[in-house]
Amino acid sequence: MEGMQTGKAEFKTMGPLAFGPEGILFVADSKSAAITAIATGDTAPARGDGTVKIEKINQQIAALLGTTADRILIDDMVVNPLSRNVYLAVSRGRGPEATPVLIRANRDGRLETVSLDNVNFSRAQLPDAPVDGVIGEGRRQSNPRLESITDIALVHDKLVIAGLSNEEFASTLRTAVFPFRTVPDGTTVEIYHGAHGQFETRSPVRTFVPINVGDEPSLLAAYICTPLVQFPIKDLTPGAKIRGKTLAELGNRNRPLDMVVYQKDGKDYLLLANSSRGVMKISTDELTKVEGILERVEGGGTKGLPYETVANWTGVDQLDLLDPRHALVMRRDEAGSLNLESLPLP
Repeated sequence: MEGMQTGKAEFKTMGPLAFGPEGILFVADSKSAAITAIATGDTAPARGDGTVKIEKINQQIAALLGTTADRILIDDMVVNPLSRNVYLAVSRGRGPEATPVLIRANRDGRLETVSLDNVNFSRAQLPDAPVDGVIGEGRRQSNPRLESITDIALVHDKLVIAGLSNEEFASTLRTAVFPFRTVPDGTTVEIYHGAHGQFETRSPVRTFVPINVGDEPSLLAAYICTPLVQFPIKDLTPGAKIRGKTLAELGNRNRPLDMVVYQKDGKDYLLLANSSRGVMKISTDELTKVEGILERVEGGGTKGLPYETVANWTGVDQLDLLDPRHALVMRRDEAGSLNLESLPLP
């Protein structure tokens, strides 16, 4: 494939994940501050209905890797839109010594490791990644390099990469044309965070989706604590500094986990999975009507776009579209096990 080499694709960390055309899987390596595109060869069209259920998938993956469930982390999940096989970025072990592994869950429920020893791939390095090292003290210790890439998505022929840079305005959106060899300088972004009552430039986007807001191709991006912000894609130019439009404050003390956009009965909706506020269903009807939030939202309240909580979708950690009628979720049950299952879109 154009722009790709054949050999071993190596990673220090793995995830987020995103699919492109022809079975191309984009894999972020935050520790290396790099994006790798892998030709999976997984291009056979899916057959059958949208039913998937793999119970205790964390325990099954651990057994496959010769370890225990408490020694793995599932960092991301993505559905191949062609085959509907599911790809999982897994860390075997915890902390700096963890080993990244790519796992495929096939439609028949069979799990297998994906060998990366002899694949067609291309790799692009971020030009302005934050320092790799621990900063801060005590509970405030962090390694900003691990947030160099927080989410990715292919928008037409451009891979959009959210994360942190080494700029003063650290929150950054980068775009790279695929096939790629380099990633241009990013666009640094500012938002008004209603729950905090201030403009912010250092907190990264946690999850985003491409969507048209009226006639404006845009990104809708969710941040911790939980502003939902619009960025016009035309504004994402290298070296620019832009301010997003805060369309909603969806509640504090919350971390957005995953987001998808889907169509049902002729209307578009967002589904946003959260750490402490369940799965939110948000109609896109009001996107062009809601005013931007520029004042503090008191007491952990909500403002802007309305939403409803999908009551029976509990414990969701990961979320993707399986087909036009079903979502695929990874969710934790009352015993703490992770189950992979398809659910009808609400």
